[in-house]
Amino acid sequence: QVQLVESGGGAVQAGDSLKLSCAASGLAFTTSALAWFRQAPGQGRELVASIGWSLGFTYYDDSVKGRFTISRDNYKNSVYLQMDNVKPDDTAVYYCAAQRHTNIWPNTPQDRLEWGQGTQVTVSS
Repeated sequence: QVQLVESGGGAVQAGDSLKLSCAASGLAFTTSALAWFRQAPGQGRELVASIGWSLGFTYYDDSVKGRFTISRDNYKNSVYLQMDNVKPDDTAVYYCAAQRHTNIWPNTPQDRLEWGQGTQVTVSS
């Protein structure tokens, strides 16, 4: 059974940094694409960043380019999201997601992904 467990969320001030972590088990981690999504109140779940399992593929939403960095550690079966210079608009529940082999894009059907339970990030101005 696949398990994705997020941690690292919290309440911060605008301009601060925060690092989210996601520990994975029960999947072929080294050949899985990974991603971070977020869902703000009253809105749909949107792709923030994704990372492939080979060839150094990464994707970032325009709203976080230059501020967020996604990375993975295949020895620790973990994926991370370094969030720098956060803004109030970054307030949301952040979810870790995984998919075998295929890179994760904004139009990837979300019902094909494995999901974590989410971690809340709240940014105050």
